[in-house]
Amino acid sequence: MRKTVRIAGASALATLLALPAIAQTDLTGVKDVNDRLDDIEETVTEDMARAQDAARFGNPEFKQGLSGSASLGYSGKTGNNESQEFSAGARLRYASGPWVQTVGIALDFSEASGVKNKEDVLGVYDANYYFNDSFYAFVLGRVESNGLATAAGDKKTDAFLGFGPGYRIVNTPDMAWRVQAGPGVRYTKDGAGNSETEGAIIASSRFFYQFTPTVFATNDTDILKSDASLAINNDLGVNFKVTDAVSTRVSYLTEYDDSRPIRTDNKLGVSVVFGF
Repeated sequence: MRKTVRIAGASALATLLALPAIAQTDLTGVKDVNDRLDDIEETVTEDMARAQDAARFGNPEFKQGLSGSASLGYSGKTGNNESQEFSAGARLRYASGPWVQTVGIALDFSEASGVKNKEDVLGVYDANYYFNDSFYAFVLGRVESNGLATAAGDKKTDAFLGFGPGYRIVNTPDMAWRVQAGPGVRYTKDGAGNSETEGAIIASSRFFYQFTPTVFATNDTDILKSDASLAINNDLGVNFKVTDAVSTRVSYLTEYDDSRPIRTDNKLGVSVVFGF
């Protein structure tokens, strides 16, 4: 089975709670069309949101104290086909002056004809302390679990905890670039129960450049290196605001993992939003 390493950070929390819609049907077709349109709009909105970064220019001004949100969805089908789907997610944030902590968790379970086909759990802890607009420190924890992994080649658990400094190299209205890196510990366990704990290094880069008031580009890079593997994610995107009613994003996502038979996956994305 193909193995995948996902690197989760602050930008990943923006889409952590984007849970799948529950499909409905009716004989007129109206609900079918509306539900499908909602799914498409949600997918495009997620792609657009990948270009956003609350910490791009400085310390994000989050609501002080505790805040958060939670959502869940369930659907069950009986008759010719029997299936169940359950999704739940929660995000909690605590901000106290320059200290901002965020916890996010997403659960996704499903079964068909009494057989489980998905049992995924993803959790992220992201903490940042902002000394000033240029220098900050971070703590990042991430755990991903596939409850259905049973073979030695299937990844059942992949967890990482790291910390380090971050610095804004450039911070102007037209250009922003920040980097962060630090040591950590990575824990992996496969479906056969074989586990390994090893030292690791994580490094991230967030780059923004505005060509004109209506065109800007972003390039987000994450690198996770351990003895077991090297994983690199790079998300390059160009955003166009054609008119006040039309916006476009073209993105190219590259995922590299040297522990997979085919090490590199590439994805081209084009999203267009119309409003009238």
